[in-house]
Amino acid sequence: MATVLALSCAPLAPARADIYRYEAPDGTLHFTDAPTDKRFKVFMRDIKKDKKLRTAFKLPGYARNPAEFEPIINSCSREFGVDSSLVKAVIHAESGYNPSAVSAKGAQGLMQLMPKTAQGLKVSDCFNPSDNIRGGVRYLRFLLDTFKGDESLALAAYNSGMGSVAKYGGIPPFKETQSYVAKVLSYRNNYK
Repeated sequence: MATVLALSCAPLAPARADIYRYEAPDGTLHFTDAPTDKRFKVFMRDIKKDKKLRTAFKLPGYARNPAEFEPIINSCSREFGVDSSLVKAVIHAESGYNPSAVSAKGAQGLMQLMPKTAQGLKVSDCFNPSDNIRGGVRYLRFLLDTFKGDESLALAAYNSGMGSVAKYGGIPPFKETQSYVAKVLSYRNNYK
């Protein structure tokens, strides 16, 4: 009994593994760092391991070293008054630092701007890291202002659109959006 109590009172070391999630047909959620079934999907990446993987490969056009974009991120963050750790977390979640990324829905570049959004933000080249980050940070500023500084709502709107957030009066009940908000806020803590 004393051993169990001592272990439960011991300080926890920070986790250093990807976390996987699986929802059973009855709605029960299962989480693990060692999936035993192919139905488990990555829920949260180990940011340190993920950074190592991204920087270990130097393939042109693919994920690159996050430090490469630091000056652009810092400049745009200062210009628009958006926390640089939030910007880094969005880039990490959206594209994994791949400036050539294109989503299945057509979002482009580091911050995964949709073509119409990019056009409205006067982003001429979504695949140009400077243009993309500047447009994405400007859009984040707009969303933060729209939702009175509520980062969770701004991120939900970044992922699913302002109309969805307005329709549901908060974070929409979409698993993708809920997971996205949690993931970005978790990444943000690691970038502080």
